[in-house]
Amino acid sequence: MRMRKKRHGSERLLALSALLYPDPGETAADPASVFGNGNPLVLEVGCGKGEFIAKLSLAEPEKNYIALERISDVAVVAVEKYARSRGLGDLAPNGGWLAPDGKLYRGGEAWEIPHELRGNVRFLVADAADFSAKVPDSSVAAILANFSDPWPGKGDSRRRLTSPAFLENYRRILAKDGIFRFKTDNDGLFDYTLETLPENGFRILWTTRDLHASERAASNIVTEYERNFTEKGVKIKMLEAAPVKSWSEGTVETKKST
Repeated sequence: MRMRKKRHGSERLLALSALLYPDPGETAADPASVFGNGNPLVLEVGCGKGEFIAKLSLAEPEKNYIALERISDVAVVAVEKYARSRGLGDLAPNGGWLAPDGKLYRGGEAWEIPHELRGNVRFLVADAADFSAKVPDSSVAAILANFSDPWPGKGDSRRRLTSPAFLENYRRILAKDGIFRFKTDNDGLFDYTLETLPENGFRILWTTRDLHASERAASNIVTEYERNFTEKGVKIKMLEAAPVKSWSEGTVETKKST
């Protein structure tokens, strides 16, 4: 995602650093210690501007979410959007983050947000491959990838979030009953993903090439980004897949929607 560089972006992230996931070393931090509970963990790879994860986390509060975004200027927008959705203040007119009590955090000062106000999302500025390689086996309930970059250029396929290298990590860290959910506007990327998943240890459970006309339409969270495409007549594609943890599991017939 391309975005104009944000003024004081690093300071803005620091002000809300309580909403960031601890930067992992050799292994990722223990989610239970970060969130203060053992709720199922969901990983969103490429959270963009954060509208989807802000809405999903409110709709499903019984889960914990790690929202990954590799571009810091995009992550700033996502973190601030989430903070607003939780009633944690807003950007001050002259810069800095203004908390609900009137305290202004600027110039590198971090707000130690009370734990009970932080909600169930933590953001991390990181590459999905780097982070997922540090996550323990079978520890994630779901992985979500929405409208990721299709990387259509020749030789760029390895950078796609559904390329074999990424899928290898997803399969390892997903629980046996875990789900990989993928949504895109791009036909080429959708076709590519339908091919690579079965070739890399996943069974496809459900697909549709027109999400808004499917049985999932009512529960679908529509962001401004998605709405822009649908208003232009672009159909949204979606699929769900599960990791095959052993060869004895075999395969299942794919359920397709229209």
